[in-house]
Order: sequence, then structure tokens, then C-alpha cells
Amino acid sequence: ERMPCGGGSPLAHALSNAVQLGVQAQKSGDTGDVVVVCVSDGRANVPLATSMGLDEPAAEGDKPAGDKAQKEALKEEVLAMAKMMRGLNGFKLLMLDTENKFVSTGMAKEIASAAGGRYHYIPKANDASMANVASNALAGLKG
Repeated sequence: ERMPCGGGSPLAHALSNAVQLGVQAQKSGDTGDVVVVCVSDGRANVPLATSMGLDEPAAEGDKPAGDKAQKEALKEEVLAMAKMMRGLNGFKLLMLDTENKFVSTGMAKEIASAAGGRYHYIPKANDASMANVASNALAGLKG
């Protein structure tokens, strides 16, 4: 199967959903530790409020998401979610970075660091390389 890539990246929302699901699983007794596997270049471009339907879509003439202040706000939002994850008992983040290093921002590495998680760069992300890195990294997290 194929998973589409590109387009909107509501990364803070994805981390929030992963935390909610993990907390629910812990409370129900279904699991002890939670490992969140995030496959991303780390570049968020959809604010949490927008992805949750809490604000209005941008109006004609508004500044695009490429605005420097908005990019910084998105970065801080994602890092805040990662830091929150770090503070939760039994949560671990495995960050699989798919960013093209030619135009690297290093954001995926920052997210892993903020969450106290593990970071792995996958230079040529395909199904085999992702499965291999994820399997080895998950085995390392258990030990």
C-alpha cells in the first residue's frame, strides 16, 4: 500500500491525538508504556486551532502560513506538545525523520529532543528502510 505525503501537516494535532489515545489505553489497563512513532520531516504548517476546527480558515488577503511569525508559532506549538509528552509517565517518542537534508531545518531532531525521545534520520525513506529502522529502534526502546 502507499501512504500519500505532502500537503498540510497538522503535527501538533497529531502529537495531541497520539497522547490522548495513549493516555486512554493506559487508563483502561490495555498498555503500560506508550511508544509514539512519528514519521515526519518536522515541518508543521497547520496550526492546532485550525486542525481542531477552533478557528476560521484564512480569509482572502490574509498572510499565508509561510509568514515568519506564523512559522515560529507553529514550531513552538509542536515543541510544546513534545515537551508535554516528555512529562507523561510511560511515554516515549520515536521520531523518524524523512526530511531532505539539502534543505534541512533540523526540526524533527528538535521535536525528538524536546520529547526526550529517540531520533533517526532515514535518508531514502521507503517501506523497507522505514520498517528496518523502526523495528531496530523499537527494540532499543524496550531494552
